[in-house]
Amino acid sequence: MSERGAPIHLILPDAVERAACFRTLADRPGRIVRSFASGDAWVEAGADADCAILLFHWRQPGGAGGEALLGRIAGRSDITAFVAASRLTIEESRAILRGGAHDLLPAPLDPRLVRRTIDGAVADWAARGAALARRREAETRLAALTPRERDILDALAAGLGNKAIARRLDLSPRTVEVHRANIMRRTDAGSVAELLRLAFIAELATNNLQYGATARFGAAIEASPRL
Repeated sequence: MSERGAPIHLILPDAVERAACFRTLADRPGRIVRSFASGDAWVEAGADADCAILLFHWRQPGGAGGEALLGRIAGRSDITAFVAASRLTIEESRAILRGGAHDLLPAPLDPRLVRRTIDGAVADWAARGAALARRREAETRLAALTPRERDILDALAAGLGNKAIARRLDLSPRTVEVHRANIMRRTDAGSVAELLRLAFIAELATNNLQYGATARFGAAIEASPRL
């Protein structure tokens, strides 16, 4: 995801504040900024379907107030929400925290603070998009491997050489060599180090990584020229 892929939505009832924040955010080339006078207008426009970064006042005119807006986007990993508020009650503060808001900004909004905050969120959004793209690429390249090739890849990740892999899997060293060549071809990996990085990224993505796996894969990558 680039900045172009991370639209910014402002739900700010005060027209002057809304215009000032819009101007300070929309001056970046390719950036998409949309503004709304109320939560109701945002909902009626169906804007929640594509919103990546959202800034809204906690108190809104109409029925879609701050708590309703947070409830509407609850569980959405593709939305980063910022809430602007002043003089919150303890219950409101708790609702904002429970609702998953990324941060709370003081109101009335300072356009300079808004710019720094949203610029940081856009950069984080782009980084998450790049990580997602790497994960999908790794999973796609590893998907073609057979179960036996997966076993050999796991053994490579553990830092084993051909003879040790052959003993572990009860294969001949020559068979291991053939499987390794097939693995490299199927994943289009230019080196064992690249192959192990693919495996590391995919393992992180499936949340199966155990404590110390980073060091294990790092050691395997460092040892790869000797495998």
